[in-house]
Amino acid sequence: MSLDHIFKIAEELGVKSFQVEAASRLLDDGATIPFIARYRKEATGLLDEVQITKIRDRLNQLRELNKRRESILKSLEERELLTDELRERISAAETMSTLEDIYLPYKPKRRTRATIAMEKGLEPLAALIFKQDNAIDPLEASADYVNIEKGVETTDDALNGARDIIAEWINENQEARDKMRRLFATKGVFHVNVIPGKEREGAKYRDYFDWQEPVATAPSHRILAMRRGESEEYLDLKIRPPEDEALTLLESLFVKGDGLASIEVRAAVHDCYKRLLSFSMETEMRLETKKRADETAIKIFSDNLRELLLASPLGQKRVLGIDPGIRTGCKVVCLDQQGKLIHHVTIFPLRSENEKQAAAETIIQLCNDHGIEAIAIGNGTGGRETEGFVKNLPLHESIIVAMVNESGASVYSASETARNEFPDLDVSYRGAVSIGRRLMDPLAELVKIDPKAIGVGQYQHDVNQNALKTGLDDVVISCVNAVGVEVNTASEQLLTYVSGLGPQLAKNIIAYRNEFGPLVSRERLKDVPRLGPKAFEQAAGFLRIHNGINPLDASAVHPESYGIVENMAADLGCSIPGLLTNATIRERIDLSRYVTEKIGMPTLTDIMKELAKPGRDPRKEFEYLEFKEGVESINDLKTGMKLNGVVTNVTAFGAFVDVGVHQDGLVHISQLADHYVKDPNQVVRVNQRVTVTVLDVDLERKRISLSLKEAAQVGGERVERPSIGDKKMGGNKGAGRSKREPFNNPFVKIFR
Repeated sequence: MSLDHIFKIAEELGVKSFQVEAASRLLDDGATIPFIARYRKEATGLLDEVQITKIRDRLNQLRELNKRRESILKSLEERELLTDELRERISAAETMSTLEDIYLPYKPKRRTRATIAMEKGLEPLAALIFKQDNAIDPLEASADYVNIEKGVETTDDALNGARDIIAEWINENQEARDKMRRLFATKGVFHVNVIPGKEREGAKYRDYFDWQEPVATAPSHRILAMRRGESEEYLDLKIRPPEDEALTLLESLFVKGDGLASIEVRAAVHDCYKRLLSFSMETEMRLETKKRADETAIKIFSDNLRELLLASPLGQKRVLGIDPGIRTGCKVVCLDQQGKLIHHVTIFPLRSENEKQAAAETIIQLCNDHGIEAIAIGNGTGGRETEGFVKNLPLHESIIVAMVNESGASVYSASETARNEFPDLDVSYRGAVSIGRRLMDPLAELVKIDPKAIGVGQYQHDVNQNALKTGLDDVVISCVNAVGVEVNTASEQLLTYVSGLGPQLAKNIIAYRNEFGPLVSRERLKDVPRLGPKAFEQAAGFLRIHNGINPLDASAVHPESYGIVENMAADLGCSIPGLLTNATIRERIDLSRYVTEKIGMPTLTDIMKELAKPGRDPRKEFEYLEFKEGVESINDLKTGMKLNGVVTNVTAFGAFVDVGVHQDGLVHISQLADHYVKDPNQVVRVNQRVTVTVLDVDLERKRISLSLKEAAQVGGERVERPSIGDKKMGGNKGAGRSKREPFNNPFVKIFR
């Protein structure tokens, strides 16, 4: 990596050049972002994951720019077009668009009107006119270029060809393209109309049937919606700035007076804009706005996914999972504390009284036989009815009854992962297993599903899929490594996301476990086939081994730092277990004594935090939420009604809230707060518990409009309601815990 890149990135991100250089070197050596952020703080000067990710992405952009630069230089050199001045300009180009503008006049191209005119020998005439000498009469000059054999039969033919050449020169002019690009970016407008005859078929895009919006301020969701409507051939989409401004700009660059030659140049300018430059700039602006919209949509998706993956886990409990069904019955599974399937059966609690009674007896018996501690019910069709049925059973009062968001469970059920895990189990039972496991540990279960199937994205199928995958993979990797993974119980999918591992090493660990039994120490990881020193260095700190030989193996202390902890214990005259359990002893540690060339205070501080709470889970404590009794379907909703809910998705235009009626309601961005909201993420987040007011219910389209305003306006009346986090909200046992985090597992709504 060049020093220029280091300094450039450092300036752009507001960090030191040594930090960029260190991060770049570590990344190039194969280190992962979580590893660098966690265990190489001294080297990078405390860069966090966000900063390291930005460095990685910017480095990739600059490397792509250099790759294209080298390709252009090679092409020019091979065609003997490369001059010292041209090489200097190409080397100085700092953006891809500037680089392409410089290369455009020399780029091999198909035959155009201008190249055809050049073949007819009209380039000297074009050059003469382009000088705009007042002494030149273009009509008289063109007479010398009439050549019937070459297809120039009249002076008009000659002038037309000359203007075509001038138009192409203008189109390829770097300054003109740069200024026109800025005009399109600052004053360009999306012009959208319905394609005639498609009004009824494309009714879902009716908001855009006659729509105009500035390019500079158009939000991502509308850009993607307009593009989707165009791709589905319902909408006609164009991007244009005010034409008079565009033409004035070009005339100021190329028209030098009012003489006869200048009149010809002005005509060429207008032709260039309308035939060439406007379309070229529109293509660029389409790509630029699409990129901008993609980045916003991917960020929203990534933020939402992070909240889901870090949702509160119930923990290792014996769980009964239910995948509700009315006609085909409810699929019931019993899972042990590690999520292993131990029993499955189908019940019919939503049909006849006899079947309901049999279902009740089955549930009670299963709870007693397997020591069930929690019941997880999918929130799909029949979910609230099944929840009501279970709540009325005479179960032990300690059993938690929870509704779990089943989005993506069907995708898991039919996946290769599920088939490999349960080859002989019916698809519907696999879904019930997924529902039960989500209650226990959302992260461990959700990593088995394509994030796009979880339902927290915004136009996720319209954005750049490679960029989306990179962004979502970054989030999953970050979350998995932030929480840590128990190596002896983790699934192959969960292990895959551990720093330094990947699919093959994850499989090797599972195979080693199956052959030799649980690993008793991190050192034993080195015995796993193909898990070499580099992979061990990257992964060891994020893998946990509870009840192993070394108590530090259950913590986030990296094995490379074990010697420091051993020295601390020896200096204090105690054992490592004593150091872990006795806060008084730890208070006597003088960290400055253990600073070395490689280990500084940041790492030592992290070690002390781990010694206080070895292997602590960064996720919030599990809490629950109660929906309003008697409100189980959209038909039960009334305007003005105040309801408890949980945010399930945040988009650029608002937030979706589950209020327990199978259909999420929308809190439009204008209803998120009593003040102006630019970014919904500034007000709400996925998993957040809220109280909303029902503004409107559209039964025909199954749409629910909600408000989070302090005094929602409903039918001309102001409806006062509790604010977010109000102690009185919901009236359940967890609502009054003002010092605790709001409920943060969108997959779970719990009832007792």
